Amino acid sequence: MARRSISHNIIKFIIQALTICVSVCFLATCLTPYLSPDKFWWVGFAGIAAPYIIILLLFSILFWLFVKPLWAISLLIMLLIGYRQVSVVFAFHFKNTFSEKKDSTNIRIVDWNLRGFNGLYQSRNTKKMVRTELAESILKLNPDIICLQEFNHSYGTTTHPHEQANNIDLFTPTHPYYYFSKDYKTANGYTAGSIIFSKFPIIDTGRLRFPKGESALFIDIQKGTDTIRIYTTHLQSFKFKKNDYENIDKVENNDSAALTASKNVFEKMRPAFKKRAIQADLLKEWLQNTPHPSILTGDFNDVPNSYTYFTIRGNRQDAFLQKSCGIGRTFVSLAPTLRIDYILPDKSFKVKQFELEDEGLSDHFMLVADLKKIVVIR
Repeated sequence: MARRSISHNIIKFIIQALTICVSVCFLATCLTPYLSPDKFWWVGFAGIAAPYIIILLLFSILFWLFVKPLWAISLLIMLLIGYRQVSVVFAFHFKNTFSEKKDSTNIRIVDWNLRGFNGLYQSRNTKKMVRTELAESILKLNPDIICLQEFNHSYGTTTHPHEQANNIDLFTPTHPYYYFSKDYKTANGYTAGSIIFSKFPIIDTGRLRFPKGESALFIDIQKGTDTIRIYTTHLQSFKFKKNDYENIDKVENNDSAALTASKNVFEKMRPAFKKRAIQADLLKEWLQNTPHPSILTGDFNDVPNSYTYFTIRGNRQDAFLQKSCGIGRTFVSLAPTLRIDYILPDKSFKVKQFELEDEGLSDHFMLVADLKKIVVIR
């Protein structure tokens, strides 16, 4: 009997210690909107871990509800205090279905990181077909605005026209207006960056160049009597290469080289968190200068529980949270909780529909939203 009592106390102590550990980690995630990874790099990792910590906290509440209700109440209060973090992880709109039929009074906007038009195939001949498949996947939805990241195009020369890389002309027959950031040249002669295509005339454009990085850009379109500003951006990525993914696999599989592998991954992630924090601050300031109703899209390369997301989003709506269900993964590798691509309209719009489309052609999902401009009565 004494041994059973000792075992029971040990198990109880371990569970209590784990609960306290989960609670401390949750409180750390609650600081991510306020602490910049530029100075506090660890909050970047706290943001990525947030969905798992929240789920563990929910299980802890259920466990202690039957064992020691006062602990459960304390944990529940903590969860309510950190509700801001919980509210950006989960969407609860179970019955919303997306209709491809478009209401002409709405604006349909597509946002997609194209993975450099390379697709997910290894065959060089198959890759040649990906560019047209990508374009067809977008155009079949009949969007009004198309925002693309990791877009590339070859302007070619009279002697070397690069017909297989004239990617702008894939869209201009239906979307004749566009603005291309032209952030950098690739080794094989492509011009790359983010681009916005529009069915509506563009009356103004602008570009914010990030230090040692890509850009944010905007177009102002004229739809009827409304002038609407559309932003898109591609923030600093981790720039993982094949060996980095192999290192992550070693960590996940508890490989004997896991310690060295995790250190290598860590050293690559930390500076990316810092760079994104700087970019987020610059973008926040830039967004405040818009004179028109606006919609922000892009690949932030950061999750909703991050300084990046909270800084950039501000008071904007999140189309996914308005109309979807679940956690909403948008990046197909590494983890099932990586929602890093967004459509964020301001309060001048009502989100009518939203969908994540997995076309199997990129390592990102395509985002589609129908937005209705709200008539303001003065």
